[in-house]
Amino acid sequence: MQYRELGRTGWKVSEISFGAWAIGSAWGEVDDRESLAALHRSIDLGVNFIDTADVYGDGHSERLIAQVKRERPGEEIIVATKAGRRLPKQVPEGYTAENLTDWIDRSRQNLETDCLDLVQLHCPPTEVYYMPEVFGILDDLVKAGKIRYYGVSVEKVEEALKAIEYPNVQTVQIIFNMFRHRPAELFFPEAKRRKVGILARVPLASGLLTGKMTPNSTFAADDHRNFNRYGESFDRGETFSGVDYDTGLQAVEELKALNKNGGTMAQFALRWILMFDAVTCAIPGAKRPLQAEDNVAAADLPPLTEVQMARIREIYGKYIRAQVHHRW
Repeated sequence: MQYRELGRTGWKVSEISFGAWAIGSAWGEVDDRESLAALHRSIDLGVNFIDTADVYGDGHSERLIAQVKRERPGEEIIVATKAGRRLPKQVPEGYTAENLTDWIDRSRQNLETDCLDLVQLHCPPTEVYYMPEVFGILDDLVKAGKIRYYGVSVEKVEEALKAIEYPNVQTVQIIFNMFRHRPAELFFPEAKRRKVGILARVPLASGLLTGKMTPNSTFAADDHRNFNRYGESFDRGETFSGVDYDTGLQAVEELKALNKNGGTMAQFALRWILMFDAVTCAIPGAKRPLQAEDNVAAADLPPLTEVQMARIREIYGKYIRAQVHHRW
């Protein structure tokens, strides 16, 4: 495992880290024993950074992580959580000192800690990024010793660029994968200049980039790949990165021909993300130990060639760009 600096925090985190949405909710059937085993296996292989949120299983994901930390005393495991989606409706005026404090206190309880390592605003409305008082509240929570650092999780490049104008924003979590190229154009250089860490989320486009899906693939009723394909429950970009499913399958077939680096298609997609030095880490999910092993192995693949990188850009332009580039 290789490690990269996370913003200005002083932490060095694993290039392939652990996204804990899937072990909480909205990804079909999950078994806690398998989830715990996946977490332990990831850490065994060098993962030292876990990303979760207070709404993943209504705190269930956070509580599983707390259990793992309890079972591994003395090991440095950095946990990032997110706050804001507990609002019954996403409105800017919901981001008050009272609400933020309540959410953070609840996460502190779930994660069994007095001070949270990293708290990220969880894809709030765009208007929140133009409300300096919200970031002032986070500063106060740092001063109160309830959080060490804070950052944001965003839907749009516009939001990411606005967020890093606030001097104490340490990290930005943003969708970045072979189907989402736009963040690398303007945001990455600016984040790098300001020494802001970047967490690449949805790195496998909800599984599309694993190369395992077909036109006949089905998803459980409680899997967002079934109920949120068109943004019915939350932002459409969270599901398959906003790409039409059948179009994504066509693009993946062409991408498969480029996978000559000795790994699976999923590992190839993760290794592509690591080609961008502005990225701190990718945070794929894993519900089973074998998935965790496959994810971590991506960091050991050789770098992609310029020819491969250029061809990936061509495939993006052919199939994907018109659907997503202007939206997020």
